[in-house]
Amino acid sequence: MQEQQYILKNVTSFEPKHIFECGQCFRWDEEADGSYTGIVKNNVINVKKVDNTIVFSSLGVDNIEELAIDYFDLKRNYEEIKKELSKVDEYLENSIQYGSGIRILNQDLWETIISFIISANNNIPRIKGIINRISQKYGNKIEWKGKEYYTFPSVENLAKAAVEDLRELGLGFRDIRVYETTHKILEKEVDLEKLHQEKDTQKVKDALLTLSGVGPKVADCILLFSTLKRFDVFPIDVWVRRVMNELYIKKEDETKVNKKEIEKLAREKYGALEGIAQQYLFYWKRDTA
Repeated sequence: MQEQQYILKNVTSFEPKHIFECGQCFRWDEEADGSYTGIVKNNVINVKKVDNTIVFSSLGVDNIEELAIDYFDLKRNYEEIKKELSKVDEYLENSIQYGSGIRILNQDLWETIISFIISANNNIPRIKGIINRISQKYGNKIEWKGKEYYTFPSVENLAKAAVEDLRELGLGFRDIRVYETTHKILEKEVDLEKLHQEKDTQKVKDALLTLSGVGPKVADCILLFSTLKRFDVFPIDVWVRRVMNELYIKKEDETKVNKKEIEKLAREKYGALEGIAQQYLFYWKRDTA
């Protein structure tokens, strides 16, 4: 392993707080200096913004420049995306201004599947704790700057865990779901490589829905936040339902708002960029509530 650094100057649409705290990832923590440290594949990475310069520092096996460009979706023009979406209406324009530094990460598909199964009916501190304990037990240790970090386990390593082992790590009712999904992927009943090759988003979603613990919302999160990178999905949780009802639907009881109604509205208003629009709206509503 080697220590590396990659410096990106005059960057736009990149705010670490917006990226790491908009609900799309669970392995990044803020440091005392305002930077964020996380584990990506077999690397520990620190991301620090100073003025308009981003400094990526890492210890790991991958080339930090290549990893940063891929993981942070740096080849995509988010300025153009924001410009296009800001035309929709003032509500979306305001949410974009609030979360202007959001970028949708290209997270490992396998890790994203397990992470969002764990996220069901859960809060972020607990989700992060569970993922960290799984990684400590079944991942690989990396020591950097006096701290210990653990990579997310491979399918083969996590498959060594019995349901009881997962229960001891605090997964609760999710233990059997993580166990069953791990073995289904291990046996290639759902082939992750083939999911990347399939162009039809609905077919990929249908395949994901066969995994234990993956419902429509979790499937949409996996599609949006992983290397599958599908923007034509609109994950709906309590915050998204709330913001769509308050802005557009306006029912007295937001719990009565039908998900299909929200999906139809999102597709009509935001088109092929609905997934990114969802992140701006979600972050804005949850953060200002």
